[in-house]
Amino acid sequence: MSSSFTLAPGLKQRHVTMLSIAGAIGAGLFIGSGHAIASAGPAAILAYIFSGTLVVLVMRMLGEMAVASPDTGSFSTYAERAMGRSAGFTIGWLYWWFWVLVIPIEAIAAAAILHAWFPAVQTWEFAIAVTALLTVTNLFSVARYGEFEFWFAMLKVIAVLGFIALGALALVGGLPEREVSGVLQLSKDFGGFMPNGMTAVVGAMLTTVFSFMGTEIVTIAAAESQNPSKQITRATNSVVWRMGIFYIVSVFLIISIVPWNDPMLREVGSYQRALELMNIPHAKMIVDIVVLIAVASCLNSAIYTASRMVYSLSKRGDGPKMLQKTTVQTLEVASTQSA
Repeated sequence: MSSSFTLAPGLKQRHVTMLSIAGAIGAGLFIGSGHAIASAGPAAILAYIFSGTLVVLVMRMLGEMAVASPDTGSFSTYAERAMGRSAGFTIGWLYWWFWVLVIPIEAIAAAAILHAWFPAVQTWEFAIAVTALLTVTNLFSVARYGEFEFWFAMLKVIAVLGFIALGALALVGGLPEREVSGVLQLSKDFGGFMPNGMTAVVGAMLTTVFSFMGTEIVTIAAAESQNPSKQITRATNSVVWRMGIFYIVSVFLIISIVPWNDPMLREVGSYQRALELMNIPHAKMIVDIVVLIAVASCLNSAIYTASRMVYSLSKRGDGPKMLQKTTVQTLEVASTQSA
């Protein structure tokens, strides 16, 4: 008789559904989109369309493999099966290292916002406190991660949909004392649709592709749900409208409201600048709260994803055995026939 450590299927359907909807909504959308627009002009929307198409194709292919064989190692495991152990080892550890680096970056971003609100507390103290809090929640069970991420995702979705509603009202003249020129007029007034050429659009794709990081997490998380194949299928099928609504529509509204050469785009971000030009009160406070939620969500997911990837590597013999220990064990009974 031998025991093996396993991951319990603790994620509910609503957890995985909300993860799939808001997995790619992060600070890259609220802040990074401003840099992309400032670099490429209104044509930045092409960078988002190209990058979004690439993400859709990758997620469709990854979804097919994940449905056939759900695994917390996700594409690292599939790479090992298809191209050998060295490929799985390299991809797995590089992916783990990426999320390990994301943890302090997001913690510092959250701490900077909190420090601005409460200057008596140092930034590093907030960073340690936020990281410790989310680490503790991840240590309890995957259900805790799912619950935190569910509400983080819900708030992010509400924020984006609220922005889209306000932007649409501004475009049709529904906001008092505010006229919006629209993307065609702004393009005509400030150098055309592609003022810096196609090279700038390609360069902006570096920012846009990074913004989509996190979309693949749902294929890792769904492996810990009670019906992984069904959950992964739903998540990958919804990726098209997620990219369309949250990114393409948002960016279209921004380039219809904010001139691409507005110097404040890089300084305060696209969402805040658009809200300021729409005369929305307390625009900075609103965006700061949304960004704080977004970076906390990303930090939470970074801790979860890094832990699951290193667990998968350990189970496959590519990491220290101690990293595969969990609080859940299954017993495997080996029986032999008597002569």
